[in-house]
Amino acid sequence: MTLFAYLGCRTTRARNARGEGISVYAVDDATGAWTRVQLLATEENPSFLALHPSLDVLYSVHGDFDLVTAYRILRESGQIAPFGKQSTRGRNPVHLAIDPAQRWLVVPNYKTDSLANLPISPDGELLPLADLCALPGTLGPHRIEQDYGRPHHAPFSPSGRWIVVPEKGNDQISVVRLDGETGRLEVVHRTPCRENAGPRHVVFHPKLPLAYVLNELDSTVTTYDFDDATGSMTPRDILSALPRSYVGNSRASEIEISRDGRFLYTSNRGHDSITIFDIDEDGVLAPKGWEPSQGRTPRFFALDPDERYLYVANEDSDCIVQFRCGDGQLIATGEVIPVGSPTSIAFRQV
Repeated sequence: MTLFAYLGCRTTRARNARGEGISVYAVDDATGAWTRVQLLATEENPSFLALHPSLDVLYSVHGDFDLVTAYRILRESGQIAPFGKQSTRGRNPVHLAIDPAQRWLVVPNYKTDSLANLPISPDGELLPLADLCALPGTLGPHRIEQDYGRPHHAPFSPSGRWIVVPEKGNDQISVVRLDGETGRLEVVHRTPCRENAGPRHVVFHPKLPLAYVLNELDSTVTTYDFDDATGSMTPRDILSALPRSYVGNSRASEIEISRDGRFLYTSNRGHDSITIFDIDEDGVLAPKGWEPSQGRTPRFFALDPDERYLYVANEDSDCIVQFRCGDGQLIATGEVIPVGSPTSIAFRQV
């Protein structure tokens, strides 16, 4: 097996960015060392990436614009080549997810409070927009970060029946139904969150009917009972992602859960750390520790497919830092990959 890593970044002067495009790395199976095999100049701000689950295709949104692009992947080398683009009919697309049938690509437009849905052809090409779903709500009290709805994430639930959309500006989570035949999107539930929480990203427990939502503005994690038959969410618990002794400013960013459901990880921009939570047999979280991210502004992190390593994208330190995983512990290995303004990592094993 060969492992490739695809890195997204920010590139524009408006973002004070130093990125240059999408980087492709070959990852050594024995040591975890990265070797760059390509740097492809792309449309500006290829800020979030996702791989097609069965085709040799990579997709990217382009932050601050209205664009999503596709790239063919050369299987042996891992290198990519442009394969078309489409408009999201909204501003600042920030995430993308492919439905279980691999027919649709959904994208939240952060700046214009909407969820776009684009058809995917049988060969992975993106087709023009099929639907644009408005995400209205009541804005939260933060004068700067809640001036519009700011939907930030749109993963499918474990069954694939629902799209769950945390909306940072509206302090709410929308649950959306996708019609697999027509591509139409419909909001079926809106779950209010604590005022000024700023829900940002969500993950699902691999074994229990639970969803964990990371709240950016107050740096907390809320646990929800998630009814996958109806798409409804019921809050059961909330706790801080920061140490009690930390009194500075920080914003939560990324969240991930281990495949066995024993550990939850979040990142803190300001405290510049990765929070490690234990998860008990009932899905209850308990803070286990905080590992320094070895750089400033850990916007994103990802576990490799075997969960041997966790890689942190320190956006303002222009680097990816490797940590070895073991029983919920993170240990920096000393492997640091320099890359300008990294914001996303996608792993592909062939």
